[in-house]
Amino acid sequence: MMKLEKCINEYWEFVRKLRLDERVKVGFLDNSYISEQQQIDYMKKYWNQYYIVLYNNKPAGYVGVVNNDIRICTHPDFQGKGVGKFMLNEINKIYPNALAKVKMKNNASNRLFLSTGFQIFDNDDEFNYFKKNQTND
Repeated sequence: MMKLEKCINEYWEFVRKLRLDERVKVGFLDNSYISEQQQIDYMKKYWNQYYIVLYNNKPAGYVGVVNNDIRICTHPDFQGKGVGKFMLNEINKIYPNALAKVKMKNNASNRLFLSTGFQIFDNDDEFNYFKKNQTND
């Protein structure tokens, strides 16, 4: 039902459109407009660090790790179906030491990270910083 695949160029526009979707845009650290060319340039550099989740063979979200920082977004049409948890669990297998910076006001993302075994290791006035709670410490 769900599978994670490399974010090859056929998915780059899906990622760009999702980044610009008003329903999720407020959760991003940088929510400025992204042109098609900006997306192409960015993805040419980082595509191999991004993954798409397919839900019944349809793109449902993306997850990536750039500079050890997790970037994740579930398409609103697929929220509440376990897509976010699936992506975090899968990306953690690939990047077990990756961290996340989440806006304090982004309640959905904060709950998602906590529900998948991440813990807040630091915060400031605007962000919570998460790392995976390693059970074998």
